[in-house]
Amino acid sequence: MSKTHGLTLGKFAPLHKGHQSVIEIALSEMDEVSVIIYDAPETTSIPLNIRSNWIRKLYPHVRAIEAWDGPTEVGETPKIKRGHERYVIEHLKISGITHFYSSEFYGEHMSVALGAVNRLINPSRDIIPISGSKIRENPFLYRKYISPIVYQDLITNVVFLGAPSTGKTTMAKRMAGEYNTVWMAEYGREYWDKNQVQRRLSLEQLVEIAEGHLERENGLLHQANQYLFTDTNAITTFMFSQYYHQTTPPKLCEFANLAQSRYDLVFLCDTDIPYDDSWDRSGDVNRKTFQKQIIGDLLARKIPFITLSGNLEARVEKVKSILSRFQKYKPLLNVFKENPDAKLP
Repeated sequence: MSKTHGLTLGKFAPLHKGHQSVIEIALSEMDEVSVIIYDAPETTSIPLNIRSNWIRKLYPHVRAIEAWDGPTEVGETPKIKRGHERYVIEHLKISGITHFYSSEFYGEHMSVALGAVNRLINPSRDIIPISGSKIRENPFLYRKYISPIVYQDLITNVVFLGAPSTGKTTMAKRMAGEYNTVWMAEYGREYWDKNQVQRRLSLEQLVEIAEGHLERENGLLHQANQYLFTDTNAITTFMFSQYYHQTTPPKLCEFANLAQSRYDLVFLCDTDIPYDDSWDRSGDVNRKTFQKQIIGDLLARKIPFITLSGNLEARVEKVKSILSRFQKYKPLLNVFKENPDAKLP
């Protein structure tokens, strides 16, 4: 008996439960499943490779085919239909398809062109009442239809770095209120309060901080409304390890390296505000030294950052101004050009 091979295609901008239903039904019925993902700059700024990786992560047994140069016109005219058919069959060299899966009109003509069974899945969308256009309008409103793996890539993750007592917590909490979203408190501070001995933590405990922070941050990404505002990250923990132990465990280095590309915007809170000399801190002189070390580390890692100076309201307005121009998956250069306090490595 010959093997069955199912095919579906789309922009998956973004991938949602309706798309997943089609893929999952195909997986349950077919010996092999392939998915073509189109580049769609006219529809979404999310790069094709990110969208295809959603499918690879969720369905590792699916063959994900990236169509970087696929046709962009959509419609039911004979010319448009033939263009899509030729691209799939002649350009991508797709053959041996026994079943074509979709919930769209193009299922009929693509299945004929492929010589495959037209496997139409819930075209009325009454079972899973969602569409990519609805999600693009308001991902937060429709997040129940989006996998956490997908949803975290729709959120702009903003991190505030800086030495102790530079206003990171205040900024993260305030910005979350401004944008009606959640914020990630400094997990290290919570951990330190519970576990410090003579105001110190071991190298192993610093690794635990990085692990706990990342786990909690991932959970909050799935609750966020467009933005997540994060108070510090593993790079800060890495710096504390260097500062107090003059070494860093390999696992903590891994977490710090991960943080290099994890955040969409990095703001460095300046030391120009009064120092809050609480018992758990080591003084204003050490704050200034630690700030220099953080800046040096960011530059060495080639992480672009924007410095926040002045009082709270000045800092808030600066962040809001930058966010009004920032677009996830768009080049940062224009945003940085307009900010004299920005550092591009």
